[in-house]
Amino acid sequence: MTAPRLFDSVAVGDRIELTKGPLTEAHLMRWSAAMENWHRIHYDHPFSVGHEKLPGLLISGSLKQQFIVQLLSRWAGSAGWLVSASFQFRAMNVVGETLTAWAEVKDLSSGADHGLVTFDLGIRNGAGKESTPGSGVVSLPLVATAAVVRPAAGGLA
Repeated sequence: MTAPRLFDSVAVGDRIELTKGPLTEAHLMRWSAAMENWHRIHYDHPFSVGHEKLPGLLISGSLKQQFIVQLLSRWAGSAGWLVSASFQFRAMNVVGETLTAWAEVKDLSSGADHGLVTFDLGIRNGAGKESTPGSGVVSLPLVATAAVVRPAAGGLA
């Protein structure tokens, strides 16, 4: 986990990225096993291409979600909290692609003891095609504290 990030160190327009890949069949097989997702389009190339007529093995949506959660959690640091994240799966990604999860700060709002950072976010492939647009909210402390304060349900206190 990274050092605590404070709310006042963030500005609208700040961008962050996390690049993964190129993703391999081994990555997908391990992820499928961990998630107990045995749909063959994620690990059986002949089935995916021959039977389902797909362009290759599909990268699991849950793996792409994890990339976004990892990006925001690492950025938030040890005192931040990922409050929410939502995504839409608009395009397929296949084995061999390198994916970049990205987020851009769109809004900042603060309460008594923490601030909320709202992001536009997504995942794009090496050719720059966006496949997974979405949004997210991270809670950050206003001042450095020894204890991590979990934000109240529903947002700002």
